[in-house]
Amino acid sequence: MAPPILKLDDIHLNFGGTPLLSGASLQLEPGERICLVGRNGSGKSTLMKIAAGLAEPQSGEVFRHPSATVRYLNQAPDFEGFDTVEAYAAAGLGPSDDPYRVTYLLEHLGLTGHEHPSSLSGGEMRRAALAKVMAPEPDILLLDEPTNHLDLPTIEWLEGELQKTRSALILISHDRRFLEKVSTATVWLDRGTSRRLDRGFGHFEAWRDKVLEEEELEQHKLGKQIEREEHWLRYGVTARRKRNMRRLGQLQDLRQEHRSHRGALGSARATVAEARDSGKLVIEAEKITKSYGDRVIVSPFSLRVHRGDRIGLVGPNGAGKTTLLKMLTGQLEPDSGTVKLGTNLEMATLDQKREDLDLEETLAHYLTDGRGDNLLVNGVAKHVTGYMKDFLFQPEQARTPIRNLSGGERARLILARNLARPSNLLILDEPTNDLDIETLDLLQEIVSSYAGTAILVSHDRDFLDRTVTSTIAPADPENPDGRWIEYAGGYTDMLAQRRDAQAERKREERDKRPAASAVSSDEPSKGKAKLSYKQKFAIESLPKKMAERHAEVAKLEARMADPAFFTKDPDGFARAAKLTEAARAEIARMEEEWLELEMLREELEG
Repeated sequence: MAPPILKLDDIHLNFGGTPLLSGASLQLEPGERICLVGRNGSGKSTLMKIAAGLAEPQSGEVFRHPSATVRYLNQAPDFEGFDTVEAYAAAGLGPSDDPYRVTYLLEHLGLTGHEHPSSLSGGEMRRAALAKVMAPEPDILLLDEPTNHLDLPTIEWLEGELQKTRSALILISHDRRFLEKVSTATVWLDRGTSRRLDRGFGHFEAWRDKVLEEEELEQHKLGKQIEREEHWLRYGVTARRKRNMRRLGQLQDLRQEHRSHRGALGSARATVAEARDSGKLVIEAEKITKSYGDRVIVSPFSLRVHRGDRIGLVGPNGAGKTTLLKMLTGQLEPDSGTVKLGTNLEMATLDQKREDLDLEETLAHYLTDGRGDNLLVNGVAKHVTGYMKDFLFQPEQARTPIRNLSGGERARLILARNLARPSNLLILDEPTNDLDIETLDLLQEIVSSYAGTAILVSHDRDFLDRTVTSTIAPADPENPDGRWIEYAGGYTDMLAQRRDAQAERKREERDKRPAASAVSSDEPSKGKAKLSYKQKFAIESLPKKMAERHAEVAKLEARMADPAFFTKDPDGFARAAKLTEAARAEIARMEEEWLELEMLREELEG
């Protein structure tokens, strides 16, 4: 096992009241990719700031390797003193770092580098900050919600970058699919302490449930033991009780342990307040279009939405998802075409910008619209503190200003208010932003079991796969041109249908090529078409070349697996990592070429 380059041990931090961190620990080794998970407000971001040296614990030990470089993704980047995004991103480079990395990262993150910081949106600021921390390829990279405001193509690109980086990572994210693909270990921050699983996030939830079951069983056993001791205290022989003061002291200790136990927070629970049924046909769009100047956002697009449909809208940022959503819901007039809304529609909207929040308003006032201490949920009056508990807020928070809530808690509060309002059409624009995994589970169950109709815009692939019945996406996601297509099923189903369509187009193109050559030829074709000598040679030689490259990769990986390699020769480790990356890319290219040639050979041979 390689020595750690970062170690936090027995970290304590208290902001008053219940301790935020009470003995949390974390250890990071070279090349390791840890996801840090826990409920909103559990202290994940605080622990990461302590790891970055931006916050100090009240007690505990913090060790960072003296030669290790550290970069932390700041949620609120400071652009003061920088005239361009490129200058800001380049400020993170060290003397020996490659400046081309800044250009490469900005390009893939959708920025030119020439933008003035004052003109950036919130999402563009996050992208610029990502470029700044990733460009130096630091020894330790700390990323807090790196996928927020990123579109799906960029998230998938980021996954690939982080999978091949030489940096050791600590990640905080609500995106299940992202964590599953990137992480190699999981640290669970729960009730102030931490537990570690030496496997990626894909194994976390089953492990967490098992841990909580075992903990509940232990508490049950402790309660039974206290009952037995109390029975002895009441009915034991008096003389024996007086002599055995030690046993009496142990009983007091057991009672204290039982009282001081902080049980796990329950899951948020709620049912959406449903209005009367809408008409069977909810939305009918006929050949709607929208353009801004020369830019086409929606070319003729038609859609029928029926009661009970759950439709997902996906695509790159700027493709026009929100514009299309507003046209479908009647908030924006199309340039041409018609949109008809069904009867008896009652709409509830969760907007990604959270614009309707008054930060000085209290939680209770926000949830009840200032109408006392009760609100109606499905026609039943419910006290606001009881309703807050369903969404994991404590009764004492009822008079707390919204400004005191974390981003995740604010998102949960907006969700609580919207679900209390009767509706039969849910419009959710990026509903998963800032929600913890448990609240995501709740939202997933609500959308999946909703009797009305739901339309949602999301970059969360796992959430889409679990909830929607169809997915609307740009016909060309790499170069959106206004054409949109509806696919059956979730995001993964959409990708499969796209792959099948692309494979079918390639087959049709290959079928046309021999026919075209036959027509243009001066002489009629004699016999069957055959592979060229070059193609035959490639089919025979490529497997040998791929085997050689696989052997090179195996040698490089074996060398990089040596714990002493990185500490003794970090530059050599970096060179080996780049050689490995290049060899893998070449293997992938050769595999694709070989498969295409094999398919062509099979077709020609009948």
